[in-house]
Amino acid sequence: MLRPVSAADLARAATGPDDLFRLDWVPAPTTDRPETARTGHWAVVGDRDTDAWRESGVPTKHYADLDSLIAAVDAGEPAPAAVGLAVAANSGEVPSPVADLLGAMRTWLALERWADTPLVALTTGAVALHHAAGTSTGIGTGTGIGTDTPDLSGAGAWGLVRSAISEHPGRLAVADVDGTAASYRTLAERLAPLDEPQLALRDGEAWVPRLVRMASGGVLVPPTAAPGMTWRMEVGRQGRLDGVAPITEEPRALGPSEVRVAVRAAGVNFRDVLNVLGTYPGDAGRLGHEGAGVVMEVGAEVTDLVVGDRVMGLLDGAFGPSAVTDARLLARVPDGWSFEQAASVPIVFLTAYYALVDLAGLKEGESVLIHAAAGGVGMAAVQLAHHLGAEVYGTASEPKWPVLRGLGIPDERIASSRTTEFEQRFKSGVDVVLDALTGDFVDASLRLVRPGGRFVEMGKADVRDPEQVAAAHPGVSYRAFDTFDAGPDRIAGMWAALLELFEQGALRPVTVTSYDLSRAPEALRLLGQAKHVGKVVLRVPSPWGGGGTVLITGGTGGLGAEVARHLVTEHGVRDLLLVSRRGLEAVGAVDLRAELEELGARVEARACDVSDRAALSAVLDGVDVSGVVHAAGVLDDGLVADLTPERLAGVMSAKAESALHLHELTAGRDLSAFVLFSSFAGVVGNAGQAAYSAANNILDALAATRRAQGLPAVSLAWGMWEAGMGSRLPQADVTRLRRGGMPPLAASEALALMDAALVVNEPNAVPVALRTSALSGGRVPSVLRDLVPTAGRRWGVAASGTVGDGGGLVERLRGLGSVERDRVLLDAVLAQVAGVLGHASAGAVDASRAFKELGFDSLTAVDLRNRLNSVTGLQLPATLIFDHPTILSLRDRISAELAPADDGDTAFLMAELDKLRTVLAETAPAADDDVRAAIGDRLQQLLATWSAGATEGGGQDADQGNRVAVDDATDDELFALLDDKPWVAE
Repeated sequence: MLRPVSAADLARAATGPDDLFRLDWVPAPTTDRPETARTGHWAVVGDRDTDAWRESGVPTKHYADLDSLIAAVDAGEPAPAAVGLAVAANSGEVPSPVADLLGAMRTWLALERWADTPLVALTTGAVALHHAAGTSTGIGTGTGIGTDTPDLSGAGAWGLVRSAISEHPGRLAVADVDGTAASYRTLAERLAPLDEPQLALRDGEAWVPRLVRMASGGVLVPPTAAPGMTWRMEVGRQGRLDGVAPITEEPRALGPSEVRVAVRAAGVNFRDVLNVLGTYPGDAGRLGHEGAGVVMEVGAEVTDLVVGDRVMGLLDGAFGPSAVTDARLLARVPDGWSFEQAASVPIVFLTAYYALVDLAGLKEGESVLIHAAAGGVGMAAVQLAHHLGAEVYGTASEPKWPVLRGLGIPDERIASSRTTEFEQRFKSGVDVVLDALTGDFVDASLRLVRPGGRFVEMGKADVRDPEQVAAAHPGVSYRAFDTFDAGPDRIAGMWAALLELFEQGALRPVTVTSYDLSRAPEALRLLGQAKHVGKVVLRVPSPWGGGGTVLITGGTGGLGAEVARHLVTEHGVRDLLLVSRRGLEAVGAVDLRAELEELGARVEARACDVSDRAALSAVLDGVDVSGVVHAAGVLDDGLVADLTPERLAGVMSAKAESALHLHELTAGRDLSAFVLFSSFAGVVGNAGQAAYSAANNILDALAATRRAQGLPAVSLAWGMWEAGMGSRLPQADVTRLRRGGMPPLAASEALALMDAALVVNEPNAVPVALRTSALSGGRVPSVLRDLVPTAGRRWGVAASGTVGDGGGLVERLRGLGSVERDRVLLDAVLAQVAGVLGHASAGAVDASRAFKELGFDSLTAVDLRNRLNSVTGLQLPATLIFDHPTILSLRDRISAELAPADDGDTAFLMAELDKLRTVLAETAPAADDDVRAAIGDRLQQLLATWSAGATEGGGQDADQGNRVAVDDATDDELFALLDDKPWVAE
């Protein structure tokens, strides 16, 4: 049956990952304009790292305040080349340092005689360049989350300066420094010219902020599924560990004995890794075979589970918001367990129990060798074997031995899983082996099994024939298995036994390393490289999935009302507390409450100024708050020169100080969501919105601070909505925004982006309708430079970038001499190696080290081979890195396969020169300077490269003189060479 297509459906279809961005920090581009470098000394205002400045070698003079500097120069001191103004760190009054900076900037900008001297606001710890995606909890570990918490006052300063830069380009800059001499030295070098007015400096390295699409760098953004549809992560590009992609599907109907679970966390298994790489022997099924969550629907014959139960168990397709399974494969989550702990339990403990109890029949007093004992199944098996009274031996890589000791295995029973040395170390033999290794490791392990012993194989990569094993090892039984072989009824029985052992304290969940579902490629890479301890789990965020009341500040305003409707209709929220300055007296508030109650919600609307901490505390008293949406705020736009401290304070109070009160007053509550409505103004630095930019930048920093403290938070730096403040804009302004590439977001589009951002669960997200093609015509803010198409690129100069396919790489190699060709190929190989290892850039890879030293194994070798096949167009063998164990030897192998033409080939050179001659003829005599310069650049590049290649070939030393002449030639002289060709032998 066909149904009408609604406007909301169309909005969902139009809105997707391309409208969700994040702010990344990337290495600052190299500077190549030394002729514009500033000379002279720096004036440093404020008590900031005097010794480090002196050690940097940068000439400096220090002043107590800006007035002292101005007075000194007025009295005859030489003017500085630049002024560094130290911004005080947050001392409890977050807005105060921002207000002080505003006063200093206004003073500086009013002095036109200082127009050529940039004022640089210096913060410390205002930006967190990195945050950890995974956290660890459990046996023997602490937390793995990053401890970088931005200074909130410094963050506000960044927002203030960003807007001021838009208003006064060239006069202002902002830099976050670490107090080292190397960083101050780099700052002085980088600030000439002011091409990058926003810098973060760490140990002498300069970083710049760039807006990138959220769905980049391995981050997975869920699709905006149509009504009645759901989504999950599945294999999108088999053969590589980052080949995971979101897909949409129609939920299937439940069978009579089945249960639908709202997944909150999902376990990641080696089977998933092999599935993504395409190396699983047989049908690996869908990604995600276990998890934990809340029952959302039960089949007709299910009697022991009801909607709302917290469960864990074996699932089908658990890498998504919901999954279906047989009720017998589930168990209730014990009290006090988190969903992440619960998701780590099913496969590892069911596998260990089935292997040791059902298949091996391990008895008290027997001995058992557990391979990979620091892994998930290994840690579960060690605990279970100890409970059964067995003598436990274990292998693991040497860095993980402390984990085995922590599990109670003595040193004399611990050996490496990287070599077969364990055979000699445990030569007295064992009764049972629990194995997941391959090749020689299996043979060595079989030789350790005593007559009458049992070898239980849970691996899939080297399964042996039981009869052949029995013939080679008399008296040894061999059994390869899969946990699902036990069947639903036996699994239900094992669950009963395991839950009793957990309740008794005989067993406890293993160590957990968790990632958000959006970071699934990182989790798969960690597991594939065996760098984890215990279990790897994916969190599936569900911010509105619990009970309790959701508080919305600004709840009766335009944005707050839209969010309230969305939470009720799309997420089933039933209790709302709407807070605004006027409460039910606000225009439309009574109608809104009636509308929401008609939809089944219980709604309370309260009048409260959330910037009043005491009043807000009174409103929250006695309310079971489970989620917060801070949508309140005020605008007071105006240029920095006209912005008074009072106007700044009004904006900061409504937006930033209110958020801080919410943070402090709910810190001890069990919140599932803390959503801050920030603004794109704080990211890009809108002219005329310095106060708003500063306040919203503090919200972004607060979200990062909360996450570092283990508290939920997502700050959404919104582009303009059609609702809310955007609805009050004149139509001419809306038209201008659209034409400028920043159209307002329809409410349905914005809410779909909010849902996607909350699933991605990065601390900061930027939902904005950004049409980059419309931005390329004018001056582009520095944070947008990597998004906007390059305008006016000079003819003949190719854009650099990542190699895309075999044809592209071959084309890049064409026309290069052997030295340059080797460099390009090495860069291409290093880029793919870095991608496999999860490094941010190829620069993190040491090309002199062997693949084995870099941590490659058979799985990562497959990943690298597949990537190289893609970028080279070749069909390289799976044994590639074993045949060529170093990066350089691999580079040489690929070079030989591609066999590109040498640019020293005169025929190639002549063909390229003919192209240039044609362009020159078509444009002359009217060719403008840019066209002539571009032709000259390409000609000089060709001749220099050809000359280098010819010299490498030997026997053409005489051409070196022509090379020098080419390097020094003017454009006119180069054009003449098109006809004369003095370098080509007849």
